Amino acid sequence: IETSFAEEVETDLFAEQAVLVGGLTTLIEAGFETLVEAGYQPEIAYFSCLEEVKLMADMIYAKGLAALWQSISSTAAFGGLEEGPRIIGEPARAAMRDALGRIRDGEFARALEAETTAGSPHLEAAYERAGSRPIEAVRTRLRELARTGGVGPRGDKMAS
Repeated sequence: IETSFAEEVETDLFAEQAVLVGGLTTLIEAGFETLVEAGYQPEIAYFSCLEEVKLMADMIYAKGLAALWQSISSTAAFGGLEEGPRIIGEPARAAMRDALGRIRDGEFARALEAETTAGSPHLEAAYERAGSRPIEAVRTRLRELARTGGVGPRGDKMAS
């Protein structure tokens, strides 16, 4: 695909900020936190909001968005059609346009340069916060259970 340097940089930065990193991780965490706050087990919330992302991403990659809708249950499709646009509606789209505007007008580059010049304090604090979030503790615990064949540190078996 032929492109210009500006198009490559701007679309890459936008996708990272709005969809792939900023958007996806924020959406996963918000879903996880919503379920846990409502009283659901953190492990179930983790599987529902994070583990299944890979299944969806693999399906979209292999078959496309249209095939995803046709491959899932009618319950999942109806729920997605009803709630998806409410959650990622016009306010989110306006925020995406704003993010793209900040990339295109150089505001993002200036902010990044200032952050780097200052020794990256905002990034370092964000890395520390990310590692201490409850969803990471659940991930670590589940990975350890998987590694030990489903046997936890107290000898308890992981339910299937």
